Amino acid sequence: MSGNACIASIFVEDRDAKAIARVDPCMRLAAALLFVAVLAFLRSPAPLTVALATGIAAVSWARPPARSTLRRLAGVEGFLALFLVSLPFTVAGTEMFSLFGYPASREGLERALAIVVRVNAAALVIAALISTMGTMRLASAMAGIGIPARIAHLFQLTVRYIGVFHEEYSRLRRAMMARAFRAGSNQHSWRTLGNLVGMLLVRSIERAERVSWAMKSRGFSGSFPDFDQQRMQAADIAFCATWIGVAAALVVLEFLV
Repeated sequence: MSGNACIASIFVEDRDAKAIARVDPCMRLAAALLFVAVLAFLRSPAPLTVALATGIAAVSWARPPARSTLRRLAGVEGFLALFLVSLPFTVAGTEMFSLFGYPASREGLERALAIVVRVNAAALVIAALISTMGTMRLASAMAGIGIPARIAHLFQLTVRYIGVFHEEYSRLRRAMMARAFRAGSNQHSWRTLGNLVGMLLVRSIERAERVSWAMKSRGFSGSFPDFDQQRMQAADIAFCATWIGVAAALVVLEFLV
């Protein structure tokens, strides 16, 4: 995977569809954070189902790139499969069946399914509202909702240089392979891999120093130029009201069911 592909697997730069592009980035980020915060308190099947349906509807409305969205979801599902396999056998409760003498509980399966639905709903909403925003606009939105500017700048630089450092790692790895290195469970392999990590850290520090010098030579004063902050429009008000209503409905469902 190239550096650009590595970045694209995390954020797709500025590919908003027409509907989502009209909404202020600060509103989108705030709505995503509110939705994820509400998800953390949901336990009942009904509100979790509504939350998952909300995520699907958000993706259908925002229309993020299908390939990158499915790639991110595939990575999430691979991690969640561990919960589906392990929790029924590790949580005590009503036995459904046994496998090799280990009982699987209904409560464990329900807890695993709740985690799967919760995480998928959050991933879909984040993909719909944030993933196509681009790192520059997302960093600006982070500062716009009150996150310290240093954290926003650190996030922006981190995402930007993930690809750079991945390319540096790929060059070092190719150099090792050209010298007939083959990883194994022996002292030579562990020593070589340790040297690889150390060299990557050294080159990362050197690259960071060069970038800092280049930025200062171009008049960098500690803050990046932000996107023009637009005044709240009708689309922003409708968007904000919709997500507040969704969050309130999920909370009401959780306490009523």
